[in-house]
Amino acid sequence: MGRRVAVEIAVQDPAGVRTALAAGADRIELCSALGVGGLTPSAGMIATAVAAARAAGRPGFVHVLVRPRAGGFVYDDDEIGLTVADVIAARQAGASGVVVGALNASGGVDRGAMEALVAVAGPLEVTFHRALDVVEDPLATVETLIDLGVTRILTSGAAPRSIEGTETLAALVERASGRIQIMAGGGVSVADIARLAAAGVDAVHLSARSTVTGPPSGPGGGDSTYDVTDADIAEAAVAAVRAL
Repeated sequence: MGRRVAVEIAVQDPAGVRTALAAGADRIELCSALGVGGLTPSAGMIATAVAAARAAGRPGFVHVLVRPRAGGFVYDDDEIGLTVADVIAARQAGASGVVVGALNASGGVDRGAMEALVAVAGPLEVTFHRALDVVEDPLATVETLIDLGVTRILTSGAAPRSIEGTETLAALVERASGRIQIMAGGGVSVADIARLAAAGVDAVHLSARSTVTGPPSGPGGGDSTYDVTDADIAEAAVAAVRAL
């Protein structure tokens, strides 16, 4: 295979940033609350990740998910305003990219919101996240996102897991024709990477996480289990791509 498939790992804490760096991942999607699909991380977390990437000599490593809440991707004016402010904050903190997405009530891209987000992102790479997987016409939406100046699309091919959406992923790659990157993400396992790469995607995205149990959290503290970035999974994902 003559092309290079990138590996992006979703992480939500400083240890995850260090693990992804050590594993040789190409970049991270920095977020919080992976259990609900990811939300905007704190300012302190962004600053910590950017500092770690700079110390490792890894420009382009930190891409920040900017998502104001769990649930669907149709946002009101307050939520869009907050997302715009968080994109500006991520840019000012030194992030290399942002991961965003907004839809309208008709099931298409909210052009006004996305135009505003791309504008304030400025020189940062912009990834349109898995909101694509709920639009009415994913292939036509590729053209919209190209027109908006988006760098890449994160998608499972509109399937629960990327490996189940390989036909759609291949069709998206064909439609993109090199004008925008297609990144497979959604339930990706190391064993899936070769087949996803064969569909022609530019990158694979996975959380590479495992669950650990901490001390009892007590009433109101939530579950005592939480997710961490698993070094073995992260390293295996990078090795799988290098073996292609």
